[in-house]
Amino acid sequence: MEVGDMEKIKTRFAPSPTGSLHVGGIRTALFNYFLAKSKKGAFMLRIEDTDQQRKVEGAEDQIKESLEWLGANWDEFVVQSQRLSEYKKYAEKLLNEGKAKEDKGAIRFIVSKEGKTVWNDAIGGKEISFENKDIEDFIILKGDGYPTYHLASVIDDYMMNITHVIRGEDWISSTPKHIMLYSALGWDAPVFAHVPNVFGTDGKKLSKRRGAKSALDYKKEGILPEALLNYLMLLGWSPKNDREIFNKEEIEKEFTLENVNSSPAIFDEKKLLWINGEYIRSQTIESLKDRLVEFDPTLFEVVNLSKYISLAKTRMKTLAEFKSLVEDTQGVKLSDKQKKLANFLLDKYKSISHWNTEDIMQASLAARDMSEANTQDLYVVLTGKTYGLPLFEKLEIEGKDATIKKLQ
Repeated sequence: MEVGDMEKIKTRFAPSPTGSLHVGGIRTALFNYFLAKSKKGAFMLRIEDTDQQRKVEGAEDQIKESLEWLGANWDEFVVQSQRLSEYKKYAEKLLNEGKAKEDKGAIRFIVSKEGKTVWNDAIGGKEISFENKDIEDFIILKGDGYPTYHLASVIDDYMMNITHVIRGEDWISSTPKHIMLYSALGWDAPVFAHVPNVFGTDGKKLSKRRGAKSALDYKKEGILPEALLNYLMLLGWSPKNDREIFNKEEIEKEFTLENVNSSPAIFDEKKLLWINGEYIRSQTIESLKDRLVEFDPTLFEVVNLSKYISLAKTRMKTLAEFKSLVEDTQGVKLSDKQKKLANFLLDKYKSISHWNTEDIMQASLAARDMSEANTQDLYVVLTGKTYGLPLFEKLEIEGKDATIKKLQ
C-alpha cells in the first residue's frame, strides 16, 4: 500500500514502560496520531512490556498522562503482556514448519541467507536493503515464555490491522527481521516510516539516559500543551507556507509523511519558550487566569489577579514565571542610599490623594532624584529585585496601603 492510499489508515505508538516519555518519543507518537487523524483513521496505544526486567513502576501511567495532556487520545489500547498465548502460538507454528529452531529453551528464527531484504521507506521515499547473509538467526520467544520485540510487534501489527509503522530510525536495522517474519507467516508487511532522530543543540542524540526532559517535565515548568505539540511537530515536519504557529486542527488537515524531513531535527529549548510565549500572549485574560490557577492553585488567593495577568502576559514565556514576576523578593539588604530612597518614597506616597499610575510615577521619580538614586534602586526598594513588571502600574494594582506598609 502506498502512503497516499485512502484505505483506512491505522497507526500505533508502541512505547516500552521503562521510564518517562522524553520529547523524541512524544514526537513519534504525534506523527502516528496525526497521520491517522489526517485520513480519518485510527490511532492505537500499545504498551510493549515484554521485557519485564526493564519495566518501571508507574511508567505506563506517565505515558498515558503525557498523551492525554497533549490531546493525542488513542482509539484502542493494548498491553502486550496480556497476549502471551498469541505470541507462543505463532512461535510454535514457525517451529513446526521448520522456519524456527529450539535453542536452550528459547525459539530462534532461521534466516535464509540468500538474497536481500528490501523495502521503500515512507520517509524520503528511499529504498533500503540489507544482505540476508549479514543477519544472524534471531530469538523470537525467550525461555521465560515472553516474546522478543521482533515477534510481538509483527504479530500485533498484523492482527491489529496496522497499516503504517512510524518509528525512530534506530529501528531500521531490525526491519529486515520483521519483513522476514511477515513473509514466513504469509502476511503482507505494512508501510514502514523511520523518522530521523532528534538531537540537542550540542549535536548529541536526545535520550532519557542523557537527561532529555519528558512531556510532564515541561508541564511542570509551565509549558502549554498546545505549544509543546506545535514545537514538536516542527521537528521534522514542514507545514504549508513555512508557518511556525499552527493549531491541532490545522495539523490534522495538512499532515503527510511526504512532508517529514529525512534529516535529523535539532531540539532548541529557546525556540520552545518563544512559541510558548506566543501561545500565552494569544490567551484571553480569563483563559490565562484559569490556566494559571490550575497550574498553581495558590494564585486563586491573589487579589486583583486579572489585573496582574494583564500586566504580565506579554512578559511571560511560561506559566511558572508569573509568580516570580508578580511577587516581591523579601529580606533584601538595602544600601544607605536605598534606605534614604525608601524614606523619601514613604513621604511622597502618603501625600498622593488619587492612587494612580501617573501620580505614583511622579512621586517615585521625585523621591529618586532627591536621594540621588537610580531607577534600578527604585525596583530594589519596592520589589526586592532589579527588574520586573512595569513598576508604577504594579504599585497601582497593589494599592496605596499595601505599598506604604511594605516601605515601613
